[in-house]
Amino acid sequence: MINSLGLEQAAEPIARRRPLRWALLAFGWLLLLAGIAGVGLHYSPWVWEPAVLAASFASYLMAGALAAIVLLGLARQWASTAVAVLVSAAALWSQGPMLWPDGSAPPGTDLVVMQSNLELGRGSAEAVVRTAREDGVEVLTLEELTPDLLDRLDAAGLAELFPYRFAAPSGNSGQGTGIFSRYPLTDGVKFDGFWLNNLRATMIHPGRGPVSVFAFHPIPPLLNTGVWSSELARLRAHLDETTGLAVAGGDFNSTYDHAAFRALISGRYADSAELLGVGALPTWPNDRSWGPVIGIDRILIAEGHATALRSVTIPNTDHRAVIARLRL
Repeated sequence: MINSLGLEQAAEPIARRRPLRWALLAFGWLLLLAGIAGVGLHYSPWVWEPAVLAASFASYLMAGALAAIVLLGLARQWASTAVAVLVSAAALWSQGPMLWPDGSAPPGTDLVVMQSNLELGRGSAEAVVRTAREDGVEVLTLEELTPDLLDRLDAAGLAELFPYRFAAPSGNSGQGTGIFSRYPLTDGVKFDGFWLNNLRATMIHPGRGPVSVFAFHPIPPLLNTGVWSSELARLRAHLDETTGLAVAGGDFNSTYDHAAFRALISGRYADSAELLGVGALPTWPNDRSWGPVIGIDRILIAEGHATALRSVTIPNTDHRAVIARLRL
């Protein structure tokens, strides 16, 4: 027989463990709900500002489901743990294309492309030119290009490094954009109807002939989510107008977790980060101690692959530049 003292001694540890299990259950479900929200935002087509902005961080929310597996398992809540496993599987499925490389690049001709947003013309001209020279960049796309910055870039040696250009600088709220190339550029077009300057030109590559080059800068969703969504859809239409080899650099003001951005790469264009499976490659904000946290500066390619990709800090701008080695 077990005496009353023995029962009391056995009940004490159980009573102490109960609050811990409740705490694990509560925190586990909070994290699980965050994961569910992240998956939902990834697939959501909503053009509602809070949802669009939250979707920028969907992958971070999804990580909550993975942590929830541990906490709910420790709480021995097996049904809840099973739900967390299912949500985590959905999260990993949604992020899989960015985490798994699309094979290796076939033999071909390499083209080095650099993309940089220079924050209202404040970015370091010297750093842009130095980085482009050291990395052997052949095509450069710039956003928030002002006339003063263009003068500083030329003074730093941009014109010698890239003798061909199609640029639409502006001193108006980051509107300016430019395409710079080591090879001849023809047929420059500034697309009408956009808040910021979005450009296309044809580069005549010495080994591969004509290559369409785009420099994109749709507006941030914070300004107007309806216009943001419309601009991304129209940029997709402009991409689809071209045939043959093409590259596009830009500050897309959207991440892989935005359905509107994924639509851009649902046809013949691919994101270099996705091709290489390097993940989000965060580029913004780079002027905060806790940044960058989201990847909005991207380089796309049609009818090609990517062999290398990296980001680099340019002083005095809130964006990291992106440099891709593409295989044409």
